[in-house]
Amino acid sequence: MMNLPEIRESEAPPDVAAIYAEIRAVSGLPLVNLIWRHFAALPGVLPSVWSSVRPIVGSTEMDAARRRLAAAVPSHAKSTADWRLAGCGEADLERIRAIVGAYTRGNLTNLLALTALRIRLAEPDAPQAPPLQPAPIADALPALDALPSLNELPPRVADEVRALAARHGVPEGVIPSLYLHLAHWPGVLRLLPDWLSPLFTPGTLEEARGTVRRLAEHHAASMLPGRLVLPAGTEIAVRRALDEFTGRVIPDLLPVCLALGRLCRAS
Repeated sequence: MMNLPEIRESEAPPDVAAIYAEIRAVSGLPLVNLIWRHFAALPGVLPSVWSSVRPIVGSTEMDAARRRLAAAVPSHAKSTADWRLAGCGEADLERIRAIVGAYTRGNLTNLLALTALRIRLAEPDAPQAPPLQPAPIADALPALDALPSLNELPPRVADEVRALAARHGVPEGVIPSLYLHLAHWPGVLRLLPDWLSPLFTPGTLEEARGTVRRLAEHHAASMLPGRLVLPAGTEIAVRRALDEFTGRVIPDLLPVCLALGRLCRAS
């Protein structure tokens, strides 16, 4: 099992909580995604990495790249979903839309910014991007339901979360937070394999992952940050995390987010 320490938002000490607050403000997100919570657990890494990519995250170029990337990813979902079969009324669907919207924006943002950082570490002499145009601070997306931990869930629901995670190219032991958030609606977890069956057919998810990764590298290449100075002894761990999250974890989950978003809008 992969060891992926993290500092949860509810447990963050003041210095980490301050950076988490800035990440939320600049990205317009109501949550801090797992990759940032993991960097917070590596001594001294979060301030270095965040300061490097903050100009990218808060730029008009990022806004444009998010739109282009989302539009270029093929849709892999059934045309409609019967949310009532999942036990969801309109109020539930609004909460689910908020969750899916937040993860979609977060995955697009993190994939692009952290791919740029991964390229920078691999190619330290590559030209830095011209100064990026700051975007207005985005309005925060709606607040989300609390993120449960896996051990807080009923055993059957936890098994469904693990089964969904196992469909992906994520390292063993990594549970995508999207599925934990959706665990508030066990009926949705139960029906997701059917609703997303076009994506979960053999080979399709792997192909979608490769497409997302190539598109992200194309767009990120024009937003490279300057040289990154990491705390001594952390570069291997940072490179490993960047490789996993930009190479497998986020490219695997982004098609799910986009497909779920289309199903939410179709209802």
